[in-house]
Amino acid sequence: MMIWRIEGLKIKKMAKSTEIYGIRTTIEAIKSGKILNKVLIKKGLRSTIFSELFDLVKKYEIPYQYVPIEKLNRITNANHQGIVADVSVIEYQKIENVLPAIYENGKTPLILILDKISDVRNFGAIVRTAECAGVDAIIIPTFGSARISADAIKTSAGALFSVPICRSFNLKETIVFLKNSGLQIVAASEKSSNYYYTINFTLPTTIISGSEEKGVSNEYLKLSDIKVRIPQFGKIDSLNVSIASGVIIYEAIRQRMIGSVV
Repeated sequence: MMIWRIEGLKIKKMAKSTEIYGIRTTIEAIKSGKILNKVLIKKGLRSTIFSELFDLVKKYEIPYQYVPIEKLNRITNANHQGIVADVSVIEYQKIENVLPAIYENGKTPLILILDKISDVRNFGAIVRTAECAGVDAIIIPTFGSARISADAIKTSAGALFSVPICRSFNLKETIVFLKNSGLQIVAASEKSSNYYYTINFTLPTTIISGSEEKGVSNEYLKLSDIKVRIPQFGKIDSLNVSIASGVIIYEAIRQRMIGSVV
């Protein structure tokens, strides 16, 4: 995997890989403040030093997965000691820190939650649209979201370096926090009877977009204040999630530019 940075309008390669391996190496990476996307752990791994690593993984709510040793061997032929970790190329932020700053800057928050959107190119395209539209922050779940890879960065045209990306260990609690902070929760759902352009987006708003396979989770639909849909007249029953997200985001921007729903 490549790391990328922005120079003018170009995105250039900076490094070969963000994968690290070995128990002690991973411990030191965490202690030094590196953000890990995920830690792959050999099934059945046990040792005192591994317990130290695992305590750090749990403390910092780092996603992890137990995998067969064959998978680790396919990733690297080095002495990985049963551990391969993916170091994030971006720095995740906490919405609890980002939101107060938005209000303090006199802005009306527009937040986007991506509920288990796992396709890297869809994810990157959504982030690119969100950045162009001035979305204040994007929230993704700690587990089940697209890996922020070179492909995601390239598809986002580097927007992943510009818009705050917040990782949530518990999206339900995050949504409740946003509601308690004065934001209306608008969930995209093709089963809704409300068209997206009838909703007042001039209010502080969080938009939830779900995966193409399952849409927004029922748990989050129940927490939402309003569910909206995009009218469709063709034979295909769903829009690509990146397109659908862009349509709704830019309706919010349109309303905010003219100051009303109409």
